Amino acid sequence: MPSEESVPELIAAADPDIYDDAVDERLLEEEDTVEENLRYEITSYGADYDVEGLVKRLRNGDAKIPDFQRGYVWPIKQASRFIESLLLGLPVPGIFLSNEPDTNKLLVIDGHQRLTTLRAFYDGIFPPTKKEFSLTDVQPDLFGKTYKTLGDENRRILDNAIIHATVVKQTDPKDGGSGIYKIFERLNSSGMLLSPQEIRTAIYGGTLSKLLTELNTNKKWRELFGPVNKRMRDQELVLRFLALYSNEKNYKRPMKTFLNDFMNVNRQLSQAECKKLSEVFNWSIEAVRDVLGVKAFKPVSAFNAAVFDAILIAIAKRREGGPIVDNQKFQDAYKELLADTEFQQWTSRSTADDETLRKRLDRAKNAFAKVP
Repeated sequence: MPSEESVPELIAAADPDIYDDAVDERLLEEEDTVEENLRYEITSYGADYDVEGLVKRLRNGDAKIPDFQRGYVWPIKQASRFIESLLLGLPVPGIFLSNEPDTNKLLVIDGHQRLTTLRAFYDGIFPPTKKEFSLTDVQPDLFGKTYKTLGDENRRILDNAIIHATVVKQTDPKDGGSGIYKIFERLNSSGMLLSPQEIRTAIYGGTLSKLLTELNTNKKWRELFGPVNKRMRDQELVLRFLALYSNEKNYKRPMKTFLNDFMNVNRQLSQAECKKLSEVFNWSIEAVRDVLGVKAFKPVSAFNAAVFDAILIAIAKRREGGPIVDNQKFQDAYKELLADTEFQQWTSRSTADDETLRKRLDRAKNAFAKVP
């Protein structure tokens, strides 16, 4: 096995302008911004929920707050003021919910911080500090109060306070929620736009989502990709591999929709299928890391998503014919592929185009097909 430093940087010499430090984000952003000509039929209705009922729904799982890594960001002052507004009878902003078609549960699209604040106050623990949640920077008679020490009258006022919700449900197209995905993209107001994978995790939760989380902890994968990505780009790449490996023949641009559809259709993937895909991913990643080194998906400096999917899928498909035993020819095939000027083009421009994607995958599969 060659040293990690000896992995060649062949593409840079061929065209230094193609790749730079931000190349992967540039390509992924290009893929994400392609839009489809779709129209949606989404029904909505207004609903008034009392605070006690909302907290109960959150506790028993009938209402779900997406578990994004950015998590809860309100400071104690802002959280206290929100609770105070409800106690004083002041109006507060409404929330936005989606009705899940399969379970009839409510998914929180907008209102994460408000609902998390309510549950935290009722539970008595402020999430960021894990300390007792007592009101601060509020009027004197409420200062220092917890839910348990509010007093019967104030507790009843809070329990019965109303929060207005807009509840939406997609009726057309019947694709599992592409319209809800759009609402997440455009409506969420937590301070930073959500990444595509964060939205997928929220909408298409299930066994596949759990599998992605598990595979993302693979030690060899972490060495190849780097630290865990706060925007879930690493999980998106794992999904990209699984989707193309399983359903390449049905790929159609845009990549974002292809991945959405795969997560939707396979959200409750069987344990047998999870095990199969897990073995394919783990073996392929191990082969890349151990034989090609940690820079295998970084032809110059940045992690290149198009190089990643082409090489990893090609190796996974080659493995279906039996173990790879000749590491030297494995390395030679990899070097020749990176030196291929057409492959360089197919992994640097318009990488989500149907034809471009199929060309680079076919070229990579051909490159590794004859490796013994």
